[in-house]
Amino acid sequence: MKPTPDWIKNILNPGRRSFMKTAAAGAALSAAGGLVELATQKKEAQAFAYAPHYTDDQLTTVVTSCDHNCGSRHMLVAHKKGDVIVRLSTDDGRYQENGSFGKDTAEEPQLRACLRGRSYRARLYSPERLLYPMMRVGKRGEGKFKRVSWNEALDFIAKKMIELKKNYGPTAMLDQAYAGTSYGALHKSDQIEGLLARFLGMFGCRTNSWSVPSYQGTTFSSRMTFGTIEDGNEDDAFAHSKLIIMWGWNPAYTFHGGNTFYYMRLAKQNGCKFVLIDPQYTDSAATYDAWWIPIKPNTDAAMLAAMAHVIFSENLHDQKFIDKFCQGMDAGTMPEWAKGHENFKDYIFGKSDDTPKTPEWAEQICGVKAADIVKLARMYATTKPAALKASWGPGRNAYGEQYNRMAAAVQAMTGNIGILGGCAEGVGKGWHAESVAYPYDENANLWWASIKSDRWAHCVLNYPNVKREEIGCWPRDDELDGKIPNIKGIWWHGSDWFNQLTNINKEIKAIEKLELVVCADSTITPSGLWADVLLPVATHFERHDVALPWYKGHYYIHRPKTIAPMGESKTDFQIFTELAYRLEALDPSLKDFGRRYNPRADRSYFDNDDAVDEAYLVAWWKKVQDHQGVTMSWEEFKRRGVYKFKFDKPLVAFREQIEEGEPFPTPSGKIEIFSTTLAQVKDWTKTQYGYPIPAIPKWIEPFESLNHPKVKQFPFHLITPHPRWRTHSIFNNIPWLRETYQQEITLAASDAARLGIVTGDIVEVWNDRGRCVVPAYVTERCMPGVAVLHEGVWMDLDKNGVDRAGNPDFLTLDEPSPAGAFAYNTILVNVKKTQLEHRPGWDSLVTARSIVFRRDT
Repeated sequence: MKPTPDWIKNILNPGRRSFMKTAAAGAALSAAGGLVELATQKKEAQAFAYAPHYTDDQLTTVVTSCDHNCGSRHMLVAHKKGDVIVRLSTDDGRYQENGSFGKDTAEEPQLRACLRGRSYRARLYSPERLLYPMMRVGKRGEGKFKRVSWNEALDFIAKKMIELKKNYGPTAMLDQAYAGTSYGALHKSDQIEGLLARFLGMFGCRTNSWSVPSYQGTTFSSRMTFGTIEDGNEDDAFAHSKLIIMWGWNPAYTFHGGNTFYYMRLAKQNGCKFVLIDPQYTDSAATYDAWWIPIKPNTDAAMLAAMAHVIFSENLHDQKFIDKFCQGMDAGTMPEWAKGHENFKDYIFGKSDDTPKTPEWAEQICGVKAADIVKLARMYATTKPAALKASWGPGRNAYGEQYNRMAAAVQAMTGNIGILGGCAEGVGKGWHAESVAYPYDENANLWWASIKSDRWAHCVLNYPNVKREEIGCWPRDDELDGKIPNIKGIWWHGSDWFNQLTNINKEIKAIEKLELVVCADSTITPSGLWADVLLPVATHFERHDVALPWYKGHYYIHRPKTIAPMGESKTDFQIFTELAYRLEALDPSLKDFGRRYNPRADRSYFDNDDAVDEAYLVAWWKKVQDHQGVTMSWEEFKRRGVYKFKFDKPLVAFREQIEEGEPFPTPSGKIEIFSTTLAQVKDWTKTQYGYPIPAIPKWIEPFESLNHPKVKQFPFHLITPHPRWRTHSIFNNIPWLRETYQQEITLAASDAARLGIVTGDIVEVWNDRGRCVVPAYVTERCMPGVAVLHEGVWMDLDKNGVDRAGNPDFLTLDEPSPAGAFAYNTILVNVKKTQLEHRPGWDSLVTARSIVFRRDT
């Protein structure tokens, strides 16, 4: 073949010569024929750099929702061509009853999805999507699997479950379900109401995980103080606040309600003032021009105690409210049977320990100037109504329950509970959804042992030489009370807990001792890499259900089966039903297990669930109509896709108690600053808490803090807040979201300068529990001595066990508070520049370019 002449090269690459020379060459080529049209004649383009978007009239539009516990579940609108979703949009006002395009009111706000929800198509069609049953062929954690049939996978699991139950007893299987990615009215993953809990309970072999990672300290506080975790106003009440204190709360990242920002914007427009107490200056603080009060992590209870001291000392408390509604706030509100016990006011003034909890005392602990504590206390006590929003993050600490209880005491002493614009929030759950469509009966939450969720590895590694208080054994009234569970298998359902619980290195040691690990998920997660069997679960786009608001919001969203299940994926309900039939065939004592587990179905449900799911949801909607006064028919609900409740006035927690005199659901019928339940415990080792908890809120020194002697070796206090671009570990593998942000450790500028670190440098973060590698981000928006590393990134271990992705749970301590609060934010670490490898994700720098951009700036 002859080489291409230069004059033809010049035509095909006109940048090499001037236009005039190229035109001349083109004329010469014209005389020769051949390529002349390329150079000289116009022709309509026949190709595009990208495929043109389909127009709406070419697509089918289906209303559905998000599926995760990010603080809400917003509307998604799937636009599909055939059986493929080609794009996602969200609520624009037209879908609800009497809706129209653009409708968006305080009574019926739009349920607009965030960037995470809008990116869901990338998750649905992700390379990490799990489409077929898989079984491990390599070592645990090596990530080597082979594809198998459903028969092979389920037969293996069924036989192994029978074997474990026979050999090790009714505690051999550990339930680690959570509301990660299978949470609806029917297809529900949950620790208590979930499908797995009922399945293992009916099977007769289940150890329960009883503490909730997100807010166990807060849950405890709410139950001890108010008698319920439904202690939160709906977010429309924020619009009426004159002061909002965001204590450890960053609603720009963690919504805590579907339309939180909408109502807070209304409050700002009405003149509301904002305060942020947090180790870092957050985007929420910037949005609302908040007064930022930096505080040392894990010292919040001390600052709140000092605020109480100011309020009492200056007679700013609401004594009438205290006398009428509180127990144990002062000597006059103590019950007769507890006259010898300490009350809250006496503790604050130091009558028993000779330590008045003054602002000067607190300044030495929490690093907040005494003058600022006085100013904030006066501001809060003299502004009505005021919302002290005590968020969950500061409660994810050693003795985090004391922070929550102290916040509740300060809320109560100022009379800001049960009033519009105030705030009683601990857990803060608002309006109650009708949440269960599948069978929920006496079998729903059976267990033969129940331990604190993040103590399973400690239990497995030290069995049987474990004290019940070490693992938080829940008391029973039978011969199994206090018996240490002999855990030999784990089932992960709707959870990525191996990646998300504390002290991952300890989990790695423990999982080697197990005989069965099952992971049921729609995505191959880091937890899945440590499993023996992977079961592909249909996403919420591929099954019929109804979305429930999580935490706050008063609405229901219909979730039709938008597309057919991809690959060989099945719903959780199908999997457990089929397994129940297989188990009953192996064990005569499990007679009719399949039919009892799913009474509306026979075994054909595994291949066709449509009619059965519809029947469950129709019956559930009848309960919604009967219990909540909904008049919309099921068919109309399906047609529109959403039902939004309208109320005459904002929903305020405990309005009935304050305005109408109804008792609080506590033993005394009052707000219990002095807890009847805690004061009457005789033997703490025989409670689920294991160790003493004071009857009134108190400041207790944490395991680790900037005031601890270990700070000489590990000078940074690490906190691990939730990121905006993930929901825990969900969405970590979405390239769109990683282009906006890369996992990185935030350092104060003064600390970084001392260590010679600039933004983009790769650093090691380590302590005596583990080590991870991550880029640094340097800013003035972080308190010196504090480092910030967001939770949830997918672990990636090198041959020496160093995490190259920057997962902070290699550094956390698996020692929870007595009340069960996870110590996710009680971490001392050291930081230095490193040559160790950093790997930002499974698709690496191909798409995740944010670190490159940051380094260039």
